[in-house]
Amino acid sequence: MPDTPPADTPPLDTLLRLAAVIESRKPAAGGDPERSYVARLLHKGPDAFLKKIPEEAGEVVMAAKDLQHGAGSHGALVGEVADLWFHSLIALAHFGLGPADVVAELARREGLSGLEEKALRKAREREVAASVPPTAAG
Repeated sequence: MPDTPPADTPPLDTLLRLAAVIESRKPAAGGDPERSYVARLLHKGPDAFLKKIPEEAGEVVMAAKDLQHGAGSHGALVGEVADLWFHSLIALAHFGLGPADVVAELARREGLSGLEEKALRKAREREVAASVPPTAAG
C-alpha cells in the first residue's frame, strides 16, 4: 500500500512531494516515457502537456455545472480540479517552477482585493509596454 500522509500533513507538503516526482520524470532525470505518463508528456514537449490544461479546465467547469444542477458530485469536481492542478504542475516543472512559486504569488496577493490586484497588474503591464522601444516596423 502506498504511503499516505497523516491527516494533518500541510497541503503544500503533498504538492511538493508531487512536484519532486514530476521532476524525477523529466527526460534529463532519466524519466522513461514507456513507463511514466509524466515522462511521456514531458518527452513529447510543451504542446503535449499544455493542451491538457484547457482540456482539464473545461472538465472542471462541466463538473461544477453538473454539481450546480444536482447531477454531479463533490468528488467529481475535486477529481477534475486535481487533474487540472496535476497538469499545471507539469507545466510549472517544465519551465523550472514549482508549487512554492505559486504559493508565494498567492501570499503576495493576500490581503489585496481582487480588483486592486487586477488594477496593479494592469498598471505593471502598461509600464512594461511603455518601456519597450518601438520596432523598426512600428
